Amino acid sequence: MYNVVIHAGRRYAFQRWYLLWVLLAFAYGMVWTNTAAFAVPDLVGPKAVRLDYVLVGLMIAAGNMFFFAVLEEGLLPRRLIQGGHLLACTGAVLGFVAAADDLFPAVRTDRWLNYAVAATAVWVALSCAMAMRRGSRVIWFYMIGWGPVICVFVARLGRNLGLLPQSDNVDMATFAALAFEALILSLAIADRFRMVRQQLDVAQQRRAIDMIEAKALRIAAQTDFLTGLGNRSSFQQQIRERVSFNASFSLLLIDVDYLKDANDCLGHAGGDALLQRIASGLAEIARSVPEARVARIGGDEFAMLFPSDEVLETAVVEQIGDMQGEPWNYMGQGRVLSLSVGSARFPEDANQPELLYHNADLALYNAKRLGRGRHYRYDPLLRILRDMQVEFTADAELALKRQEFSLYLQPIVTLPSSTCCGYEALLRWEHPEHGLMLPDRFAEVLVAEKIGMRIQEHVLELALGILRERRDEIPMLSVNFTSAQLAGPRAARRVLDRLTHHGVPPSSLCIEVTEGVMLDRAADNILATLRTLHKAGVSIALDDFGTGFASLVHLRKMPVDRIKIDRSFIAGLDETGGGTLAIVRAIIGLGRGLGNIVVAEGIETEAQAEQLKELGCHQGQGFLFGRAAPEPLPSLPAAERTAAPAHFAMEEEIVSAKAA
Repeated sequence: MYNVVIHAGRRYAFQRWYLLWVLLAFAYGMVWTNTAAFAVPDLVGPKAVRLDYVLVGLMIAAGNMFFFAVLEEGLLPRRLIQGGHLLACTGAVLGFVAAADDLFPAVRTDRWLNYAVAATAVWVALSCAMAMRRGSRVIWFYMIGWGPVICVFVARLGRNLGLLPQSDNVDMATFAALAFEALILSLAIADRFRMVRQQLDVAQQRRAIDMIEAKALRIAAQTDFLTGLGNRSSFQQQIRERVSFNASFSLLLIDVDYLKDANDCLGHAGGDALLQRIASGLAEIARSVPEARVARIGGDEFAMLFPSDEVLETAVVEQIGDMQGEPWNYMGQGRVLSLSVGSARFPEDANQPELLYHNADLALYNAKRLGRGRHYRYDPLLRILRDMQVEFTADAELALKRQEFSLYLQPIVTLPSSTCCGYEALLRWEHPEHGLMLPDRFAEVLVAEKIGMRIQEHVLELALGILRERRDEIPMLSVNFTSAQLAGPRAARRVLDRLTHHGVPPSSLCIEVTEGVMLDRAADNILATLRTLHKAGVSIALDDFGTGFASLVHLRKMPVDRIKIDRSFIAGLDETGGGTLAIVRAIIGLGRGLGNIVVAEGIETEAQAEQLKELGCHQGQGFLFGRAAPEPLPSLPAAERTAAPAHFAMEEEIVSAKAA
């Protein structure tokens, strides 16, 4: 009655089986006591006995199904539950078979039905034991309500099998147990079952929510929150999957050039907008390539994976190349996109994920070293060069002790008079095996975390020693500084202390920095150091001016005395067209307008020198005026200067390599 009347609405499977079992038990009692004959007069004698068999078989089946439905989901093994369902079907079928005594021997079918009852009891007992062992709460309610019923059915089974004497007491006890179960415990157990099932439903809903949340967390853990692309974790997983399938693919590492400068000029919101713009462009490219994936794996670094195919890789690189120089505007400030790309292929260039990434990173490093905004494909020679740099790094410690590092001096002249007004100090390494090496041979040693700083400090000591000993011959000496030398809180004090120690006036030292130094993560500290040094009388020169995107911004921020025009523009003065002359004229005009001394680098011919004089350039340096040498050289009279031979011009390109 509870299941039908009180608990309206949703009904669980165990409630339906319980209701069916109660109806069958009620019908069995009516038939066995001949009470049903009042409603159906013919339902007596053999017909009643046959119906009893059918009802007993169905009661065994319904009770069995109820038991496995009421237990907590997932508590029992699936095979155990399937076995119980099979026994339920068997009991129901044997009930009908026993009722067909005109087709089958009555004694045999009755025994079959009893065997089914016994097997069901044993199966349920085993299931009860396992449920109790696994901590089921429902099983205890089941045992309380159904314990008497199970006991009398076991007694009935013993009587039918001849183990107990034939007596109506068993049947009477059956009705008493059924009455006890139906009238006293039915409501309490059914209500408790409802509460337990509600708790289970809540738990199931919680598990479903947890699964959804876990899935969302997994997605979040593999997604870059700023760009919506995959992050480093998902990128590494995709590489491992492709390697495990042994599928050939290409890996592109894409570095955003000058992101630090964008953050400085536009704020971090502007830098984020720049990253989002680039991510959008890369995602669009990835969508056009089958099985391509793109991820943001670092602050300014992206990665792209796609099936390895030379034509496809060329097409992808060309699409990325189309993004190069693309104008981009943020809050009214215009900029252009610049991306450096390094690529490697699996398994052609590496057969392990870590090695593949390392090789692509080597290619990316080389692309940035060659001037940024370009693509470089991995070449095994890069590894040889990297190994050589590792070797040089190991040798550098001993080289300092052996005094193998020295400075060569290249003259800087005033263009109107061609007289020497200073020198630039260029680092050389007299290696015992490789001979005299220029900085481009051991560039990575100079930026190494520990030894690089010591070498740079040694360069400053050598430069100050030269100024001290040759003060009359060298009015000013330019020294290239790295970001590490300028970034510390005591960097300015350290330089000024060394000047005092050597007795060199600050005005004799010129510190040259490139735009790359100003793009360092510690740019604010570097600017503070330069301002302190400039205030003390040290000259500051911005080297390689005109080769970057943010030079004008830095020129406004930096305490600059000198602007050095990059040699690439000076070489272009001999070319017709191309606009190089207009660019040089604009740089000279800008420098003069700001009150800066303009120095032209890489002057190789008389024609270049004459053009620069006409444009108003203050000073110049290059092979035309003298090669870098261990000793300072006086300026030559104009009549004695000749154009540099071709092989000297090539040497000059190397000689002008800076120490940083």
